[in-house]
Amino acid sequence: MRVSRMIHVLDAPDLHAESAFWAGLLDGTVDADDDWHSVIVDGEWRLGIQFAPNHVAPEWPGGPQQQQVHLDVWVDDFSAAHDRAISLGARLLKQADDPATSGEVFQVYADPAGHPFCLCRGPLTQ
Repeated sequence: MRVSRMIHVLDAPDLHAESAFWAGLLDGTVDADDDWHSVIVDGEWRLGIQFAPNHVAPEWPGGPQQQQVHLDVWVDDFSAAHDRAISLGARLLKQADDPATSGEVFQVYADPAGHPFCLCRGPLTQ
């Protein structure tokens, strides 16, 4: 089986807020339809946002509405990425123990629709 494309899709009750957040964080643009927005980065479709009027945001880390998936976003400038995410509407859910360390850092946020994601820095392992 050949996979020609795989896109992560997030549900959101406010397509404009969600797609603007991710396009802003990823330095992308939004291609908007009525009930679907695509986030395009460097000419490639990177993320889909689907209108879901009854979306219930997960309560991280252990609420009754559990997260089912999250995105890890690896960045070169952790401080600048944090400032950008917050300015675009992210909420900090769990600060890294020591974000200034030279080791791996994972800091947990929620996007405008409540989806948890991590800003990460450090050695990229596969």
